[in-house]
Amino acid sequence: MASPLPTSNDSDLRRARSLARVLDTAVGIPGTRLRIGADAILGLIPGAGDIIGAALSSYIVLAAARKGAPPSVLWRMVANVAIDTAIGTIPILGDLFDVAWKSNTMNVALLERYVAEPQTVTTRSRMVGVLVVAVVLLVLIGLGTLGFLMARAVWQLLTT
Repeated sequence: MASPLPTSNDSDLRRARSLARVLDTAVGIPGTRLRIGADAILGLIPGAGDIIGAALSSYIVLAAARKGAPPSVLWRMVANVAIDTAIGTIPILGDLFDVAWKSNTMNVALLERYVAEPQTVTTRSRMVGVLVVAVVLLVLIGLGTLGFLMARAVWQLLTT
């Protein structure tokens, strides 16, 4: 039987929850159900804002490491932050993405599930890891193929 959800007495989890709330959902947008946090606001600062957000997000990953989360869970959390940071750097689109992609909230939920059901979360994180590696490989193969085809087309234009 799974252990109960972590209690609010756990200082690492309490701080991680508070940080996730500040970074992801601190302020409601009047007239909507949307909530934004410091991460979305920091993202408006070109370049540095997303890096500062990623640095703050790393606390949650460190809290998971202190709780003994295995590498598969930690890498899943890092992937959430990396997606947030990478897409967040794209002007305008990245700012909109920051409003929707709540990596810190997802990571705290993942940490809470890990504390409650470590085996289930570890197994699922491994499967997600394999899926992410497969998708990245497919994207790289696609980009490599596109690059080759473009280089070949340019070569044919130059040699004709």
